[in-house]
Amino acid sequence: MKYIQPEGISKPRGHYSPAIVENGFVFVSGQLPMDSAGNMVKGTVEEQMLQCLKNIDVILQASGSSISRVVKATVFITDIADWPKVNGVFAGYFGDHRPARVVVPVGKLIEGILVEVDCIAAVG
Repeated sequence: MKYIQPEGISKPRGHYSPAIVENGFVFVSGQLPMDSAGNMVKGTVEEQMLQCLKNIDVILQASGSSISRVVKATVFITDIADWPKVNGVFAGYFGDHRPARVVVPVGKLIEGILVEVDCIAAVG
């Protein structure tokens, strides 16, 4: 098991790893819209979604994977009415690649965050 803590991703505040590589896959923990200095992006749901995906991209690269190798993603959103906006950012970021995905409407996230994303990707 290999723990991943890439440069450019702030260290977790809780007891977890940003990602773990095991058995040909990388399991990326839920990413909040946090910049490399650990500051939350407080903009629109689109801006927050984009930051989450950028963080995932950095983690995947450090893990020997990439966005095009994501097999499953889970998106947690605080308002289901934001689904079309979140879907638009997701589609724009992933392009022709269409991983399996779940969108889960949730209650309040920390610090007024609107979205969180995790994923599983193939390595190699």
